[in-house]
Amino acid sequence: MNQPLAYVHPGAKIAKNVVVEPYTTISNNVFIGEGSWIGSNVTIMEGARIGKNCSIFPGSVISAIPQDLKFEGEESFVEIGDNTTIRECVTINRGTKERIYTKIGSNCLIMAYCHIAHDCEVGNFSIFSNNSTLAGHVTVGDYVILAGMVAVHQFCTIGDHAFISGGSLVRKDVPPYVKAAREPLSYVGINSVGLRRRGFSSKKIKEIQDIYRLLYQKNYNNTQAIEILEAEMVATPERDEILQFIKDSQRGIMKGYFNKL
Repeated sequence: MNQPLAYVHPGAKIAKNVVVEPYTTISNNVFIGEGSWIGSNVTIMEGARIGKNCSIFPGSVISAIPQDLKFEGEESFVEIGDNTTIRECVTINRGTKERIYTKIGSNCLIMAYCHIAHDCEVGNFSIFSNNSTLAGHVTVGDYVILAGMVAVHQFCTIGDHAFISGGSLVRKDVPPYVKAAREPLSYVGINSVGLRRRGFSSKKIKEIQDIYRLLYQKNYNNTQAIEILEAEMVATPERDEILQFIKDSQRGIMKGYFNKL
């Protein structure tokens, strides 16, 4: 249902039961799935692909061109999965020729005043608290929580189930399952509360704790720790995920609190 005071370009493809409130502008080459609600004073620009049952609150700007001087007008997109909520005044820029897409997964909550820059990829079930910001080319896993006013450096990667405390500056990659805090950002434990809420057993949580104790609290460098973990710990999906994350890291992983210099 489109309000008469909203503008929807004839080339936009909007499912019949989408609600578009007054004073919203929806440009050409936009797709919005069934059951979504678009609040008043929202701007959805070319290249937006919005899933089913999403809610986008007033003042948000979706799929504006990248804030990147290398952008040359190439066709690119923002993709938002199903059941995701975008709160007030969030800005999500579309991709560049590097990745083409900026992607937000399903069942996410992006709170007011967050900014997600070009070519970012955010997994499912993630929560970004108010004023958190991703620079370009950031990759965020599933079930990640950013507390308020977190700022993430370009090209960083944040692993699944990580929790990053409010006001943090993320300059290095953050491995999966951990809590990150302090300045400079450091390992301060695993995200045991979040893992319990998501059904991880006590045995599995202890396994993850043992892995990170060896990585961060035994004075081994990463190469030594990886060799020991591969030789002495039974292979499990979680162990292998952590090891692969460290091996793949381009920026290097954050330090431990006891080894942060």
